[in-house]
Amino acid sequence: MSTSRDSRGATNGAPILGPEVTDIGSAFIHPTVCIYGKVHLERAVSIWPYTVVRCESGEVTIGAMTNIQDFTMIHGGGVRIGAFCSITHHCNIHVATIEDNCLIGINATIMDGAVIGANSIVAGGAFVTEGTLVPPNSIVMGSPGKVRRTANNFVANRLNAWIYYRNALAFARGDYRAWTGSEYEAFVQGKRVALETEFKVLFPK
Repeated sequence: MSTSRDSRGATNGAPILGPEVTDIGSAFIHPTVCIYGKVHLERAVSIWPYTVVRCESGEVTIGAMTNIQDFTMIHGGGVRIGAFCSITHHCNIHVATIEDNCLIGINATIMDGAVIGANSIVAGGAFVTEGTLVPPNSIVMGSPGKVRRTANNFVANRLNAWIYYRNALAFARGDYRAWTGSEYEAFVQGKRVALETEFKVLFPK
């Protein structure tokens, strides 16, 4: 994605993407987004209004089909966010690792060296302190964030990522009402069934 800047570095109707940003096929990046430093975006990523990614050292990677929602801040080298993740509104991710199929709830903070295992949920408002290692299939709540329950959230988290991907494609073409109507309901139901089938294959009892 190319952008034009004026003498202040501002863009006209396009996100600010620094020269070291690599984007191999994002679904949607809102014009208010600012990304600086060495940042790699995998395919079908969506990044929503007023998100900032800043990486003065190391590298930030954001996996395929992941959505980074409004007002999120991602900072520091060594941030890795896996595939099919949802980083929801007002999150702060600081030099942390989030594995595949995770959902990070509204206004959650993940601090330096923390690792959130695959298929996990971090509840809204949680504060995950430095160096916390969260096993896969966890539900984390509180401040400091602790594992309160264990559950494999593969289906729910992947479904959320698919819904956001569909919405990203809609926004990219100027459709801001994609979460309504029979076509949307059929998409959600069909994708849920497909993911439940995939879950049984990946995680046999």
